[in-house]
Amino acid sequence: MDAVADTAAAQRQDRHVGVSNHDLKQIALADEILGEDGFRVEAVQNHYSLLYRSSERAGILEYCHERDVRFFSYMVLEQGALTGKYSPAHPLPAGSSRAAVYNRMLPRLQALTDRMAAIGRDRDASAADVATAWAIAKGTTPIIGVTKAGYIDGLVRAHGIGLAGA
Repeated sequence: MDAVADTAAAQRQDRHVGVSNHDLKQIALADEILGEDGFRVEAVQNHYSLLYRSSERAGILEYCHERDVRFFSYMVLEQGALTGKYSPAHPLPAGSSRAAVYNRMLPRLQALTDRMAAIGRDRDASAADVATAWAIAKGTTPIIGVTKAGYIDGLVRAHGIGLAGA
């Protein structure tokens, strides 16, 4: 009997549950249901960036921090809009879904991306590195699309940037 119980316990320890794109009520409900079988939500993956902070306002980040649940933030760079690469003079490629969403925002984002670039210059980093460092400072684990080797260097730089009061 002990061997069966030990095997069942070991199997439960090897299972991990995460949720994506859930609101606070859904996360808490999933946690409650999982708890009935000895599991818990261990990871939450939601859209989170300097521009999109609904998980913060809804209390999801606080919920995760209080319960030692890893929060994975995606779209931290808002599909390139927060990298400093794009501006009103150099918009995202016309006809793309990214352009439809972000090109109209670029005039308002200019001051933010300029400020992030200035912060980055003081730290030998880019605006994208600063946006990523901000997400890290908020206690999240950013998911960054790494399509070029240099992006890995940016992630390393972002981990080394300390942002007070983020």
